[in-house]
Amino acid sequence: MSASTQITYREACRQGLRDALLNDPKTFLMGEDIGRYGGCYAVTKGLLDEFGEERVRDTPLSESAYVGAGIGAALVGMRPIVEIMTVNFSLLALDQIINNAATIPHMSGGQFAVPLVIRIATGGGRRVAAQHSHSLEGWYAHIPGLRILAPAVLEDARFMLAAALADPNPVLIFEHVMLYNIEGELDPAVTSVDIAHAKVRRQGTDVTVIAYGNGLFKALTAADTMATEGIEAEVIDLRVLRPLDTATLLASVAKTRRCVIVDEGWRSGSLAAEIGMRIAEQAFFDLDAPLRRVCGREVPMPYAAHLEDAALPQPADIAAAARGLVRPA
Repeated sequence: MSASTQITYREACRQGLRDALLNDPKTFLMGEDIGRYGGCYAVTKGLLDEFGEERVRDTPLSESAYVGAGIGAALVGMRPIVEIMTVNFSLLALDQIINNAATIPHMSGGQFAVPLVIRIATGGGRRVAAQHSHSLEGWYAHIPGLRILAPAVLEDARFMLAAALADPNPVLIFEHVMLYNIEGELDPAVTSVDIAHAKVRRQGTDVTVIAYGNGLFKALTAADTMATEGIEAEVIDLRVLRPLDTATLLASVAKTRRCVIVDEGWRSGSLAAEIGMRIAEQAFFDLDAPLRRVCGREVPMPYAAHLEDAALPQPADIAAAARGLVRPA
């Protein structure tokens, strides 16, 4: 068996894109600065030189225009992969994403499919203040007709794209900006992943911690801390934000009987609120303690480093919430 390969999250994403371009001549990339500049996060670096301007297209600074063009291309049989530089810019294409991509298959009675993939950088932590630090993936997870993915581990960053391209309906992939530089081993035995199920990333018996994206690694750090105190946390990587894999969440809660939900988005109307309500509706009598959420503070993201850190969920916050459920004062 060959040895595991050391790789960054950024390179895992790039390899996924390269495979997509190699495997299907109908696939092409489009977005702002993805060609000559190599992408805002260097994910597409080198792809223009390899595949040319027909396959890697720099677009004008108009999200509404190029997302709309991607929808049109998908409708006529192409497989466009559209990159939106940061999630706040996706708001400029809400009409195209929500009123067109998500609805055309339904409003046409299934006569038209929109096999569009949109990659979006999301999340805070880079000290770019309130303009570019949003976590809006929970908003998109509200919309029927869209599949919402949040790859955190290297295997998902590498292989979720292929599964997304095979979906006949629009798929949005949210890549947390703080993950691009992480490095680890990519198991050569893994050649595909599903885009339907959550994953238990750490087994435990005392409390379930549900997270996704960069929050997953904060949850795992918190779990390691708690383990030194005799508390074994089960950590679930949500991975797929719509449709939610409720069954995996309920099975874990039935085992641990306690639950903390981590969500970088704002608490009010959050994805964490939806997950918590599903657990309350379907597993209320399995719980031995109240549900807890660890969410982003209800403020526009501060620029100062210490304030941004305070506004985001941190491992200590997650550990404190879980500890309070297992060993209440």
